[in-house]
Amino acid sequence: MGLTKKTGYGLTAMGHLAHLPQGQLATAREIAQCYGIPQALMMNVMKRLAAAGYVESVRGAHGGYRLARHLSEVTLEEFSTKLEGPVRQAACISHVTGDLAACSEANQLLCPVHDPVHRVQRRLQDFLKRVTLAEIVAPVASGARQ
Repeated sequence: MGLTKKTGYGLTAMGHLAHLPQGQLATAREIAQCYGIPQALMMNVMKRLAAAGYVESVRGAHGGYRLARHLSEVTLEEFSTKLEGPVRQAACISHVTGDLAACSEANQLLCPVHDPVHRVQRRLQDFLKRVTLAEIVAPVASGARQ
């Protein structure tokens, strides 16, 4: 499993907003310019973050976005699921056609890596449920700032 650009850009935006002075807002355009992200893509990400309840949109001439939730309350698993959908289990190769396929009960019995791959997947999901956005966006040198 890998995080997509959408999740990466979402994390970038959340980190940017988290490090703004109290009461300051940022626009999608400002965030995009600051990190070299296409503006249209950042606007789309910000809309998704607002719809998911992670940021609040303030309208008007001096509008922009601000955090709606504290980063320590949001896990990476929750965040990526809201932006990308559920973490997918590993796809299997069909022993009959060689194509990627969902694991059927018959394939599970024949597949020598089914259990180990799914154990790794479960551990990864457990890990993602424990990591908060505060841990991810905290500057490395300064420790866990929120």
